Formats: sequence, C-alpha cells, structure tokens
Amino acid sequence: MYNVNVNDKYKFEIVSEDLNWDAVEVEPGRFNILHNNRSYSAVVLAADFENKAFSVRIDRHVFSLSVKDRFDLLAEQLGFSIKSAKKANEIKAPMPGMVLSVMVSEGQAVKMGESVLILEAMKMENVIKAPADCTIKQIKIKQGNAVEKNQVLIELA
Repeated sequence: MYNVNVNDKYKFEIVSEDLNWDAVEVEPGRFNILHNNRSYSAVVLAADFENKAFSVRIDRHVFSLSVKDRFDLLAEQLGFSIKSAKKANEIKAPMPGMVLSVMVSEGQAVKMGESVLILEAMKMENVIKAPADCTIKQIKIKQGNAVEKNQVLIELA
C-alpha cells in the first residue's frame, strides 16, 4: 500500500492490485505507459529517492509526487518522524567506550554519514557518523577520553 500526494492538492491510496497498467522504459527516465487502452508518455524530471519525492511530466502536464510506503506509514503511527530524526543537535555515545580518534573540528561542515569519530568498545572500533548534514558546534571529548552510554560527544548546529 502507498499513500500518494500529488501537487499538494490530491491525496490517495494505491494498493498493488490498482497497478494494472503497463510501463516500458524507452530510455533512462522516459516511459511509455498504457493504461485503460490509452497511451501516455512520461518523463521523470527529478527524483529524490531519500524523501520519496518526484517530479514527473505525463504528456504535457507536470506533477509533483510524494509517496509513503507501508514502512513510512507505520513509523508515523508509532510516532517516529524520519525527517525530525535527521535534525539531530548532538551526537551521543551509543555505548560506553574510549575515544580513539576525533576526525572533525569545531566549525567544520559535515555531510550525513560522514565519519566524525572512532569509539572503541569491547575491543572493537566503532565509527560514529554524522546523523545529518550539519556543522560541528562543540566537541565535548578528546582522544583518549572514556565515555559513558548516552554521553554527549559532539554538539551540532
């Protein structure tokens, strides 16, 4: 099941059984679609797979689409927000351990998934990564520091 929002005006639900049309990719990003004995030409103008947002031209009409699958809907029902989770303002220790290396400096801009420090715990090195695109506001630890679980290691801006 998918919830689809079109041009921030129309919202509807699609289940797999509703997808009874044929689509053939004729070249990257261009499709010929056959639905209810009608032929359509579709071009994907922009695709943001992380946010499940797309801009598509079908014949002469442009549509902005956002899609939520069953996992997005379940996360919302449980009170989780993927977007808000990416707006973290600090990095905490996921477990007790020792800081082996700090790979960033205050004021440095980092991208989501970029390594910021290495934490040794139970004789294993754990690379801690930035949870979002952000700037390092303050580093609260140094190489060689012992840290506790949930201790704030780095503040983000």
